[in-house]
Amino acid sequence: SYGRMAAFCGPYRNAMQLALEEINASGGVKSMGGRKLEIIFRDDGSTPGDAVRAAEELLTRENVSFFAGGFLSNVGLALADLANQRKTLYVATEPLSDTITMAQGNRYTFRIRPNTFMQTKMLVDAVKDKGVKRWAIVAPNYEYGTSAAAAFKKLMAAAVPGFEVVVEQFPALGKVEPGPVVGALAQAKPDGVFNVLFGADLPSFVREGNTRGLFEKRLVASLLTGEPEYLMPLGDETPEGWIVTGYPWEQIKDEAHVKFVAAYRAKFNDTPRLGSLLGYVSAYMMRDLIDKAGSTDTEKLIAAFKDAKFNTVVGPMAMRGLDQQSTFGAWVGETTLAGKNGAMKNWKYVDGANYLHPEDEVKAARKA
Repeated sequence: SYGRMAAFCGPYRNAMQLALEEINASGGVKSMGGRKLEIIFRDDGSTPGDAVRAAEELLTRENVSFFAGGFLSNVGLALADLANQRKTLYVATEPLSDTITMAQGNRYTFRIRPNTFMQTKMLVDAVKDKGVKRWAIVAPNYEYGTSAAAAFKKLMAAAVPGFEVVVEQFPALGKVEPGPVVGALAQAKPDGVFNVLFGADLPSFVREGNTRGLFEKRLVASLLTGEPEYLMPLGDETPEGWIVTGYPWEQIKDEAHVKFVAAYRAKFNDTPRLGSLLGYVSAYMMRDLIDKAGSTDTEKLIAAFKDAKFNTVVGPMAMRGLDQQSTFGAWVGETTLAGKNGAMKNWKYVDGANYLHPEDEVKAARKA
């Protein structure tokens, strides 16, 4: 979604191209005689229809071996359905919808990024012992937002006796009216706020909330807000102490990650975003997948992907065969100001393997 979601998807494409250059310079796919990889990029238009047309063109005109990507959850669901119809592999790198690997999961669709349930559960674990029972929810009114809200309610109800939601707001994606939304939340007098807004909606919501004192003496749990894509536009308006999932790239000192950051900054004269990390990891996982399969045949790729293990710049990951969801984790911490820039503090990396959907729920959902 290079047009509408450029802050995430531009860095994603850049890092994927960086990984591609490294892969081909180091011998390509060795199990296939050193064949070089090629990635053809298309904009999904942020709509299911545009995404499906672009994927069809890649399959029919470009003769690609499989397709990957998508950004918004509704787009990812449409691409997963196309993969099932066309019986071709789809690697859902970014879409977070639980449905992609649960109720509408199919044998041709695999997801790399931690899904909505996983990231929501990470935040629930971080706030469940804070003593906050009365919550407000604000989320974009499409699949990702509504599923995040549903997961939060289910998980908090199980973890916090007396938990209740006193108000919910679901503005249209990209069209939030911050005054009425913040006013409705404040009027309900919650003790905590669960925020799922992101992209261009987030700064206007934060600005209005800061102006009206919505966040003062309230616990805020916020999905994705710690990602550089969304912290950077907030700048010195970044609220202090929100509990978030994110990516504190400048503070991660593991050797492989430091090397990736240096290569990315040298090539693009820019700092990496979460999209950059995802694109880089995804490209190498695809290389390793083809290398393991020794082929680009769809059935061989599927067999190789199930329960595969990967070494990445942020540590080992696996692809659970049961639901074809990877164990990619996330960083959970608090927002803070570093000078005039938003940052994360008190963070830790949370392994996605500990936050996957319970196996019985997966079996019930995919059977249905």
